[in-house]
Amino acid sequence: MQGFFYRYIRLYRPLVKKLNGLLGEYDLSYSLWQVIFYVRNFGPCTLVEICKYYEVERPNVTRMVHRLEEQGIVEQIPGKDRREKVIHMTEKGEGIYLACRTEITSLERQAMKGIPEAQQKILFELLPQIRENLNDQGEEIH
Repeated sequence: MQGFFYRYIRLYRPLVKKLNGLLGEYDLSYSLWQVIFYVRNFGPCTLVEICKYYEVERPNVTRMVHRLEEQGIVEQIPGKDRREKVIHMTEKGEGIYLACRTEITSLERQAMKGIPEAQQKILFELLPQIRENLNDQGEEIH
């Protein structure tokens, strides 16, 4: 089947636009939300862990964490190794996470409206497989 990437881009852009719209009410963006989501769901972590998870360069994540820290959403605390800081969610950050999560869940429901649960389950199983295939292909090329 051809046209997967075209269909994906046609889905991705409106989704990120809607996410940025609802997150904008909290002075956030989709990029910042990814950091909040990671810290909230995986617990205290380092910049390196976030970078590896999202496959993003460290300077980008560093800027995002600093911005979230300025907003009082996360804080960085020295770790066991002085060179490494551990990122924690603040109480304010937890409140913002919960408010945003509610709105994002509503958006997810809207996006899946009319799609039977069985098909949603198949989609949720296929997307990680596609990601894995792309990662495997990248390793084969290098």
